[in-house]
Amino acid sequence: MNDIHGRGEAPAATTETEANTRRALLRKVALAVAALLVLALVAWALTPKAGTKAPGGRFTAGGPMPVVGTAARSGDMPVTLIGLGAVTPIATVTVQSQISGQIVKVLFKEGQAVKPGDPLFQIDPRPYQVALEQAQGALARDKALLANAHTDLERYQTLLAQDSIAEQTLATQKSLVVQDEGTVKADQAAVDAAKLNLVYAHIVSPISGRAGLQQVNLGNYITPSEPNGLVVIAQLKPITAMFSLPEDQIPPLLVQLHAGKTLPVTAWDRTHTNKLATGVLQSIDSTIDPTTGTLKMKASFANEEETLFPQQFVNIELLLNTLQGVVLVPQSAIQRGAPGTYVYVVNQDETVSLRKVTLGPGNANDIVVQQGLRAGETVVTDGADKLKDGAKVSLRRAGAPPAAAAAAAASESSASKGQGQHRRLPAGQAAPTDHGGPAPAQ
Repeated sequence: MNDIHGRGEAPAATTETEANTRRALLRKVALAVAALLVLALVAWALTPKAGTKAPGGRFTAGGPMPVVGTAARSGDMPVTLIGLGAVTPIATVTVQSQISGQIVKVLFKEGQAVKPGDPLFQIDPRPYQVALEQAQGALARDKALLANAHTDLERYQTLLAQDSIAEQTLATQKSLVVQDEGTVKADQAAVDAAKLNLVYAHIVSPISGRAGLQQVNLGNYITPSEPNGLVVIAQLKPITAMFSLPEDQIPPLLVQLHAGKTLPVTAWDRTHTNKLATGVLQSIDSTIDPTTGTLKMKASFANEEETLFPQQFVNIELLLNTLQGVVLVPQSAIQRGAPGTYVYVVNQDETVSLRKVTLGPGNANDIVVQQGLRAGETVVTDGADKLKDGAKVSLRRAGAPPAAAAAAAASESSASKGQGQHRRLPAGQAAPTDHGGPAPAQ
């Protein structure tokens, strides 16, 4: 019985020991958590607050926003209109033959610059020379007949005065004279036609320009109805360019034209990076194209250096006017949002003010501010995306080095001045101390 009771009391003692162990463990965990909380509070208390300076003088998060700014300036702004167009020659001639025959000579080179009258092709002239000789023979024969008819007419007139012939004989002779005169004129026309065909056998350039690729070769038999012609000649100097402008840009253009102004134009390449030529606006179309809502125009260029080529794609920049003495700011200074169009102006106390502005024309770099800004005021050009009205900023002028780089440069300059009296050491070698030994490593 005693053994039985002894074995029954042992589990109760073990359970109480385990409970004490768990309570001790819980106390240790609680102490560790409390220590961690204390450390977190101490770290938070020692962390620099927003708007304060960390060691070294740098602003921590929440301090002045670093921005780049530039001063609005007064200057001139050209008002231009840009249209897409293509170069079109003033004259383009497809040279055709006016007679049929075999080409015996090609008297030009492809791509050659030609002038009016320069020879291009020679057609075999022999058939037309023979035709000329035949016409000249017929003319000589008929002239002799006409002279004989005139002699007979004079004789018949004398005989009729003596009442030796009938009046009908004289009338018949007069008709024969008129008939022979007509024959002589026809023969003369045949001679002239044969001579003209001999001229046509020498094909020459009708205009000044550049000859293209020849469409026929030596030995070909050609006719006046060649489908592709013999060669195409395009005039290059001067040359024109056709371009279009939207209809909403037409009214200010018409104002300048009605005032009698000559508007300069500039031709740029396809990418609008290389300037090709300068000229003037020559003419405008009489109607607006209803399918595109644009008006076609033509500009003229001297093209002395032949930088423009027929059918070349170009960007035409038309100078409409030049605004003088206006307020200009960089395009990057303009902000657009809920307030409308605005800029951030840097005040004397290193804060910014949101300023609504009215914009005018501009280009790739600058834009005109018509209202809301004066020349000389500083506007933010970089870093404005996180600003608000009244925010504190740290301003750096456009083109100036960042503050850290400037400080480092100033420090290096000061150090070099202070060490100017010492000799220059090789890289990596420490300077000696006052005791003659090397300086301790930092």
